Amino acid sequence: RLKAESDYLRGTIKEDLQDRMTGGFTSDNFQLIRTHGMYQQDDRDIRAERQKQKLEPLHNVMLRARLPGGIINPTQWLAIDKFADDYTSYGSIRLTTRQTFQFHGVLKPNIKLMHQTLHSVGLDSIATAGDVNRNVLCTSNPVESALHQEAYEWATKISEHLLPKTRAYAEIWLDEEKVETTEDDIIEPVLGSNYLPRKFKTTVVIPPNNDIDVHANDLNFVAISEGGELIGFNVLVGGGLAMTHGDKATYPRCADDFGFIAKEHTLAIAAAVVTTQRDWGNRVNRKNAKTKYTLDRVGVDTFKAEVERRAGIEFSESRSYEFTHRGDNFGWVEGIDGKNHLTLFIENGRILDFNGKSLKTGMLEIAKIHKGDFRLTANQNLIVAGVSAEDKTVIEQLAREHGLISDGVSNQRKSSMACVAFPTCPLAMAEAERYLPSLVDDVEAILEKNGLKDDSIILRVTGCPNGCGRAMLAEIGLVGKGPGKYNMYLGSDLAG
Repeated sequence: RLKAESDYLRGTIKEDLQDRMTGGFTSDNFQLIRTHGMYQQDDRDIRAERQKQKLEPLHNVMLRARLPGGIINPTQWLAIDKFADDYTSYGSIRLTTRQTFQFHGVLKPNIKLMHQTLHSVGLDSIATAGDVNRNVLCTSNPVESALHQEAYEWATKISEHLLPKTRAYAEIWLDEEKVETTEDDIIEPVLGSNYLPRKFKTTVVIPPNNDIDVHANDLNFVAISEGGELIGFNVLVGGGLAMTHGDKATYPRCADDFGFIAKEHTLAIAAAVVTTQRDWGNRVNRKNAKTKYTLDRVGVDTFKAEVERRAGIEFSESRSYEFTHRGDNFGWVEGIDGKNHLTLFIENGRILDFNGKSLKTGMLEIAKIHKGDFRLTANQNLIVAGVSAEDKTVIEQLAREHGLISDGVSNQRKSSMACVAFPTCPLAMAEAERYLPSLVDDVEAILEKNGLKDDSIILRVTGCPNGCGRAMLAEIGLVGKGPGKYNMYLGSDLAG
């Protein structure tokens, strides 16, 4: 009902913005703003105190930007750095497992300015949350530059092809005029007037690095190359991690390999998978509405045949590939184009000036002089990409001065990550980001005691069973169940 009656995701968001009696959004708009890339949150650390004072929670929004493949240029970085300083409650830029960045703590009067700031530098947050296809991930591969560039271009094409076509975002946030039309299939030819049953996640991955964790996503295009040139993709469908504690009808699931397609069929197959899930997904029980449950309900072969029918394309036998690892390669590496790339470890993806580590200032100074781009990784880290030989020394000097490079960081810490959880996420059941550093301290001590100081375990913590921290795919994963309580998941391998 909510999506069907939303006037193509407009709702009454524009009117709600003018209501200064509350810092939050009301009624259906609370849900609809998600399709515009935002979640309504509040500071849970002070919620009880505000309640005692008979005040509503300190409502604010978290915005997740749309950044296919995680690439952002220095001009864009300077703009988001300034906005984080001037208009967010926490002053930070948060890199996420969805290979993009988030603003946390944006108050209602500043929301429109936030979208207009993004638009001014060629960014937006369309469809990064809600029941749509979300930010499309792509392997952060700075070495095989030509192959990565083509894979990145496909990630961008897929993102654009599967985006909502409604002009609601432009009308509400950018003050563009509304264009009247009544043809549902013209407005939303892929997503439809009811949009998708649940969120949908898509990736493009370049073996041998499974850095985006294919089994956490609904639709994956695994790049197949010959002689360094992309020839097509193996298509994996039906992965996903979210579940509900105590409900055995919900569960994590690995993706199924449907077969190989030539690269020119990519968009047709993407649309066919999405529309099949759109029409066949469970719209009665949201807990069983994801693609993984549709495949298990109708059968993988039946779903695959419907995709082939809709696309007018048959899958051929899957091509051979192998995943050997899924982490980020830290430090400098030279690409085949002669450019240098520096991968920086950002603990939990939180870019902020800490005591002794002025990470945010350091990134600002690098952005002022960098001539290449930045690549955010799905492991919450950042690559300073495309550095010329003459600029390499000054980039490294700035990174070291501001704590962006530290030789004392263990392999274990670099192999660990967590979602945000408290104090901002309304779904968090337990700490994640704030707990992980001390947990890693304990794990480091255990490794050293057993003569494994230089080894590491893929360790992840997520604050609730939605699994944003991808803990279910870790060698050791903790999934929050209550304050100080976690379910432990064991046994995923290095390839994911």
